[in-house]
Amino acid sequence: MDTISAIIITQDEERNIGRCLDSLAGIADEVVVVDSGSTDATEQICLGHGARFVPHPWEGYSQQKNYAESLAAGNWILSLDADEALSDQLRQSILQLKGEGLDNGAAYSFSRLNNYCGHWIKHCGWYPDEKVRLWPKGSCQWDGVVHEELQWLRPVNKVRLDGDLLHYSYYSVSDHATRQVKYATLAAQKACAQGKRAGVGALVIKPAWNFLRNYLFKGGFLDGRAGFLVCKMSAFYTFLKYAKLRELNNQQQD
Repeated sequence: MDTISAIIITQDEERNIGRCLDSLAGIADEVVVVDSGSTDATEQICLGHGARFVPHPWEGYSQQKNYAESLAAGNWILSLDADEALSDQLRQSILQLKGEGLDNGAAYSFSRLNNYCGHWIKHCGWYPDEKVRLWPKGSCQWDGVVHEELQWLRPVNKVRLDGDLLHYSYYSVSDHATRQVKYATLAAQKACAQGKRAGVGALVIKPAWNFLRNYLFKGGFLDGRAGFLVCKMSAFYTFLKYAKLRELNNQQQD
């Protein structure tokens, strides 16, 4: 019989985790939460929902998620971030799939719909933002420092399910800016370690192209003010990444 273990990594997620856990009710046979030092009510909320709460020092996104999977008892893994939740339609898709029997040769993907400061973003290159989140245990592992990705250990057929994975990404522009600085720094460090370099032109051309591509060609303007902000912040991230990479390049030469 197929059993699904939902795995989540957390740190100070009291604002989001309850919604995430509520959406898993009736879907997951167990929920494993690996926490890297929350000081808010995250633990109490998780325990109140019947989740297994496991403290574990922060080792990076990929390592935390791989560790969470190692704790799972189910033969299927459903991986969610704390700020995500299954939509009603996606819940029904998974329940139907579970009733019919999961295909051990498949991995299942969902369209992710992002909520930005209270607005659902349907363009800007943010949708459908397809993510594989349900797979046979042991068939893959997470890898990557900034934007972790699944590395497959055996061949699988990817099957897309109906319904959206709801992602409550940012509650404020200031929150977005803070995280963009963090992600851009990590991305620049990774690029520098790989021997990549950034010229002066990259600081102008790449952010400008990023904005034009997302706002005009990918329809960001259709999302109104929120779409403009999303595209502007994406260009800001691109600028920061190359500015920080150039700074690291110069430090290497000193």
